[in-house]
Amino acid sequence: MSGERVHRAGHSVEVASPAEAVYQLIADAVQWPLLFPATVHVEPLDADGRSQRLRLWERAGGRVACRLSHRVLDPHRRRITFRRLDPPAPAGSMTGIWGVQERDGGGSLLTLLHEFTLPGDRPDDAARIARATGEATRTALAHLKHIAEHAGTRSALQLAFADSLRVNGPPELVYDFLYRVGDWPRLVPHVERLECVEQAPGVQVMSMDTRAAGGTVSTTESVRMCFPHAGRIVHKQTSPAALVAAHTGEWSVLPDERGVTVVAEQRMLLCEQAVRDMPGDGPAASIALARRRVREAVGRRSTATLQLAKQHAESAVRML
Repeated sequence: MSGERVHRAGHSVEVASPAEAVYQLIADAVQWPLLFPATVHVEPLDADGRSQRLRLWERAGGRVACRLSHRVLDPHRRRITFRRLDPPAPAGSMTGIWGVQERDGGGSLLTLLHEFTLPGDRPDDAARIARATGEATRTALAHLKHIAEHAGTRSALQLAFADSLRVNGPPELVYDFLYRVGDWPRLVPHVERLECVEQAPGVQVMSMDTRAAGGTVSTTESVRMCFPHAGRIVHKQTSPAALVAAHTGEWSVLPDERGVTVVAEQRMLLCEQAVRDMPGDGPAASIALARRRVREAVGRRSTATLQLAKQHAESAVRML
């Protein structure tokens, strides 16, 4: 390592938002799937004070890639250092620093620095990694700037809720129904079409046509991360439905001594422009109407799927 050349690159952006608010956006990595289009899921592996390991799934070029990162958070200096535990080939190592500085007038300067080494130090490889890292960095900084500068609006547009159901059947059968999405067009009435490809064990990429209560059909694309031993399926719509800018969620199968609780959690960010076009006496009324419509539509479909999972598990038990 000591004999390898260290390549460095840094990018910054001025943000019209308080430094502490910007820092919190970077520090709370679990929320990134709702904020960054390419981030599918973030799974904290462990934490020790300000040190943490994260497993992140990201979508690029139609495929989902998994990476491991170690981070050290310094909230007093508003600084986060990170190290890729599986640096992108052909890099030998990759580290970086997020930094947020206060500016006069209440704004801040957001900086992201990268350092990487390259065995063999081939110029073409170095240029390719620098170009890819630079593009990703500029995109992330621009996105964070927009999110931070619209924090007030974003808060009103965020929506989170959950629906749950008790099941008197084995948790394995409940999970099996939720996992086998390829069978949903013949099992779930509101699903007209569904195409699913499992790119890697437990990583499902799917396209689905869903019929609403009024008869209209909408198409969404999603990525699902399946954790059978934990009874969890987390998902993100990479091409969300109308009124929605971002949509993540989780199916959870929770057994206890008396049966099973199955839960459908939803976390959503409404589309600001679509909400503006909603009828209503002012922005607040339009947001309230959009929140109600999305809650009712998504909740109706989630509850219907939960009921079918319950029937699947309980009917199999009765047949036995």
